[in-house]
Amino acid sequence: MKKLSHSFDYYVLLFFLLAFIGWLWEVALLFLTEHALINRGVYRGPYLPVYGVGGLLLCLLLRRLTRHPVAVFFISVLICSLLEYFTGYFLEHRWGIRWWNYDEHFLNLHGRICLAGAVAFGLGGVLLICLFLPIYDRWYPKLPKGWRVGLTMVLLAIFVLDATYCAMRPNLGYGISERLEEDMVLEDPGGFDDRVITS
Repeated sequence: MKKLSHSFDYYVLLFFLLAFIGWLWEVALLFLTEHALINRGVYRGPYLPVYGVGGLLLCLLLRRLTRHPVAVFFISVLICSLLEYFTGYFLEHRWGIRWWNYDEHFLNLHGRICLAGAVAFGLGGVLLICLFLPIYDRWYPKLPKGWRVGLTMVLLAIFVLDATYCAMRPNLGYGISERLEEDMVLEDPGGFDDRVITS
């Protein structure tokens, strides 16, 4: 079995950074289309683990392809589309709820993935491998080890608590799925418009 080339905290911090960037991306998209700040995802925290997992997979598999953006693009399309499809499948069967729905998008597969999303994943993969990862590799060693380890432990503790809570009460907010009907509106003091939704 091939040994990982970096320490545990390297991958944890990278995971949370990518998960946070993914959350910002989706919040920004919905802000532009819905004109509201909407907390996306299953969890309460500002992160989308599917972006963190997908980003880590790309970094582990494609690190050596920084000078081959075309190959990175197509492999990223394949890996991320598969991840998104099976994540959507799992969430639907676990809770009976869809957190995204591409039924009205061109060339979609069961509403879980679509062509536009796949292209976006491919472009994101190129940016990640060819631009972001080299910057992260230069930035990471500059953080004192104590700070890295401490931040890793804090983030993991928050994530475990969030995941435990949301395993029982997942985040069901406005903008999750067009197939779900809205029951009532709750005004979130933090500025997010969350709605209780029933399937």
